Amino acid sequence: MFFVRTASSEDLPRVQEILRETWHNTYDTIYGREKVTEITDQWHSMKRLEDMRHEPNSEFLVADNGTTIGGMAYATQQDKTIKLHQLYVHPDFHGGKTGLHLMIEIENSFIDAEKIILEVAEENIKAIRFYEKYGFKKAGEVTDCGEDGSGLAAVVMEKQVVYAED
Repeated sequence: MFFVRTASSEDLPRVQEILRETWHNTYDTIYGREKVTEITDQWHSMKRLEDMRHEPNSEFLVADNGTTIGGMAYATQQDKTIKLHQLYVHPDFHGGKTGLHLMIEIENSFIDAEKIILEVAEENIKAIRFYEKYGFKKAGEVTDCGEDGSGLAAVVMEKQVVYAED
C-alpha cells in the first residue's frame, strides 16, 4: 500500500529512475529507444526535477510504501486550471490504485481549480484508458507535447475537478 506525500530532494534519484524506466517501457516502441533516452536525459534531469519542486503554484508528489517510491505526479495551476504535467507509476506497480491516489491528491492540492488538463501520446492507449476511466475526455490535440519544439503529437484531455470528501 502506497501513501502519497510531497516529494523531497532525497526522493529525486528514485523519481528519475521511475521516469526513465517508465518512459522506456511505454515509449520505446512509439518513438524509439534513442529518442526516449534523449527526452528523459533532458526532461528528467536532476536539475529539472529539483526546479519542479520549487515551481510556484505547483505540487510534486510521490507514492511511497515505506520501502520504495512507486510513482510520482507533478502539476501546476494557472487561473482555475490544473495542468497535470506528469503522472507515472513504475511498471512493477501498474494495476493497483497508485495512479488513482496520485490523481486524487493532485486534484485536492489546488482548492480553487475548476478543471484539470493533460497531454498524452495518442499511441499510449493504456494511459488514455486510465484517464478516461477517471472522467477525462478528449479536448483537442497538440503537436509539441511536453514542451515547445518537442515535435511530439499528443491528445489533450480534460475533466472537471471533483474534490474528495473528508
